[in-house]
Amino acid sequence: MSESQAFKLPDVGEGLTEAEVVAWHVAVGDEVEINDVLVDIETAKSVVELPSPFAGVVEQILVDAGATADVGTPLIVIGDGTPTAPADATEPDEKPQVLVGPGPKEAAGRLRRLGATRSAAGGPSPAGSPGAVTDGAEGNRARTTPPVRMLARTLGVDLEALARPGALITAEDVERASAPSPEQPALLRQDEDPRETRIPVKGVRKATAEAMVRSAFTAPHVTEWLTVDVTRSMELVRRLKKDRAWHGVRVNPLLLVARAFVLAVRAYPEINASWDDSTHEIVRKDFVNLGIAAATPRGLLVPNIKDAHALRLPALADALEQLIETARAGRTQPGDLRGGTVTITNIGALGVDGGTPILNPGESAILAFGAVRRQPWVVDDEIQIREVAQLALSFDHRLVDGQLGSAVLVRTGEILADPSNAMLSA
Repeated sequence: MSESQAFKLPDVGEGLTEAEVVAWHVAVGDEVEINDVLVDIETAKSVVELPSPFAGVVEQILVDAGATADVGTPLIVIGDGTPTAPADATEPDEKPQVLVGPGPKEAAGRLRRLGATRSAAGGPSPAGSPGAVTDGAEGNRARTTPPVRMLARTLGVDLEALARPGALITAEDVERASAPSPEQPALLRQDEDPRETRIPVKGVRKATAEAMVRSAFTAPHVTEWLTVDVTRSMELVRRLKKDRAWHGVRVNPLLLVARAFVLAVRAYPEINASWDDSTHEIVRKDFVNLGIAAATPRGLLVPNIKDAHALRLPALADALEQLIETARAGRTQPGDLRGGTVTITNIGALGVDGGTPILNPGESAILAFGAVRRQPWVVDDEIQIREVAQLALSFDHRLVDGQLGSAVLVRTGEILADPSNAMLSA
């Protein structure tokens, strides 16, 4: 007998209740070792790779790519390759079971050997395969899988109309049923307009939207602006790029802004706090976890550099580069998104001069760094062409009054206006 083990969707440490299966790295019949990556899942915050806790042969893949599963749902069955009965995809028992019909083990094994079970590349699951369900009391009514049920709801297809005795309804069946024929064009819902496209909001974009609404309506925001002559900072960037001692270190204006902001927060530690609504207490932080807002193909992420206050400029540059590259590659881990204290959003990289940023939930302040422009500026009573940028600081007015917020913003601007000593020695 096969000693098969079902790997269930774990809580990856962020209060996860569900996740979407993005892509499988294995297929039925593959041999895997412990810690081999099995699957990518997308949570509300990031894409996470799940390693295998078992060694053996992949016997079943229970949740298709594109489907959403609850924590505790079996995702995959790994055994020694001996044929076994399909695992129960809805009841996470330790012993795999057949969900629909008796299904002899020999038949299940034959189907697996023929490759009828859906693999990482995608394909229909056989009747009686893991995840198959019956929409009704009779065994020959609308037998399908949870992802196909979801697809049918999205496309407005009646599964009962597609039911055939003993046959499993596949995604291809649903798509064919939803496609218009030459004689009968597809009917639009009354609330649909052919010039509109509806895009489901899920994953990171859904979490971001919910977080921004929660932040905007729970924390009283105040935003202050400061226009700064950053000519010397830009000269420092150019000088360090040419310095052999800084070879291999990625130096850019955002790095200097990050350093200046951290130094300003250290100078006025009262701003580095959070509001505990359950106890009505201000929680002062003796560390700075610096969040960096990063635009990614999956939406806005705000990973943070842990203990940024302890990093000098070269180490901060390395941490910043790694954070941004990881975010853009879609590999930011949940731990990198938790515990931020203050954040920077580099809207200047988008060609924008300024804005009123919304606080990352649980944080006290966020600094927007606008585009650096060459423009006339008064220096020693003379008009010169200088490099100028706008800073905008939003803060939680429950924690930060105008005097404190202004002090942090002005100190950040002072360091950027004359950066050498503060940047390189502190």
